[in-house]
Amino acid sequence: MKIIELAPGDPRLASDLLPVLRQLRPHLTEEIFREVYEEGHAQGLRFTAAYNDEGICVGAAGWRITVNTSTLRMLYVDDLVTDAEARSTGVGHHLLEHLQTRAREAGCHQFRLDSGTHRTDAHRFYFRERLVVDAFHFGKKLD
Repeated sequence: MKIIELAPGDPRLASDLLPVLRQLRPHLTEEIFREVYEEGHAQGLRFTAAYNDEGICVGAAGWRITVNTSTLRMLYVDDLVTDAEARSTGVGHHLLEHLQTRAREAGCHQFRLDSGTHRTDAHRFYFRERLVVDAFHFGKKLD
């Protein structure tokens, strides 16, 4: 498995990563994704793709390193998805390992991600990967 970071403007974002990411975020069009990444990159947003031995993108992660008063420095995962055809083959495990190594190298004290309450299969995976529920995330849609 090959895991690489894709910079804004990289054509593989649309051709390889976006089709996998849309399995988690179906509302994303190529244009919206490009706009979000261009603006988000300045705020630390990065995208990492996992490729199998045949060169096919089978996993995607959106993440950022942030600094705040509660965690000091953390790597926060916005998106983590394995292609439906590649689930239970180790892709998610390899992406999590890669991101946690990245976090340690960057001096992070925490590794965090949020997962929708309805994503019970993902929760089982995160528990197997030794992640714990250490906070509640509250939200409110704004008009």
